[in-house]
Amino acid sequence: MTQDRPRAHDAVVDAQFGPQAAAYVQSAVHASGADLDQLEAIAAQARPARALDLGCGGGHVAYRLAPHAGAVVACDLSAEMLAAVRQTAAARGAANITTELAAAEQLPFDDASFDFVACRFSAHHWRDFDGGLRQARRVTRAGAPAVFIDVVAPGRPLLDSHLQAVELLRDTSHVRDYTIAEWTAAVGRAGFTVEAVRRLRLRMEFASWTERMRTPPVQVEAVRALQRQASDEVRGHFAIEPDGSFLLDVMVLEATAA
Repeated sequence: MTQDRPRAHDAVVDAQFGPQAAAYVQSAVHASGADLDQLEAIAAQARPARALDLGCGGGHVAYRLAPHAGAVVACDLSAEMLAAVRQTAAARGAANITTELAAAEQLPFDDASFDFVACRFSAHHWRDFDGGLRQARRVTRAGAPAVFIDVVAPGRPLLDSHLQAVELLRDTSHVRDYTIAEWTAAVGRAGFTVEAVRRLRLRMEFASWTERMRTPPVQVEAVRALQRQASDEVRGHFAIEPDGSFLLDVMVLEATAA
């Protein structure tokens, strides 16, 4: 009998997202939304000289930052994602976007080398949440803004357990959707001052949500089984529809590097 070879978490993330780079560039959920509009408004006011899109995925934050920043670095641990970002940025004429291959916990940038940092729908994949936030703070100039956007877990364990279960079944690189309380505490520990937290709800269309991640059929059915067997409280909070579509809680957290 042979043993499976060791597999680092970053490799799991890359294997999940790299082959789907084009799907994430084209994803309507990722390419638009009130959260991106809020982020762009903050960037338009800040007018940073050098901005970082941390865990850039399909690059949608970078594309919104580009018109308002002197330079934008899109950073991700997936080379395929970064190739898709470069191609899309070139097609859009966003010549001020460059890419960097790195994990959030090991950023290759100098201290205080950015005057704006944004991170959207990435942190729930990090193997070291606090470590990634400390790195984000290290590379941010004191007094500069940072914006963190992510799915957040409800405060009640019943709802939290359901969310984490369906997220992991859908995508095995998922680590945790943190609560807003966990986020604000971690951001503070990293050396940021929280300025504002806004809450949004985002509808996930079930078929595209699972297809985008190439979720195996057995896991898709497991998610549907959890939804069908969920209590009225769970079904009501997530507004689970007959086809499995549902609502996620999303946070836009504005902070300043202390």
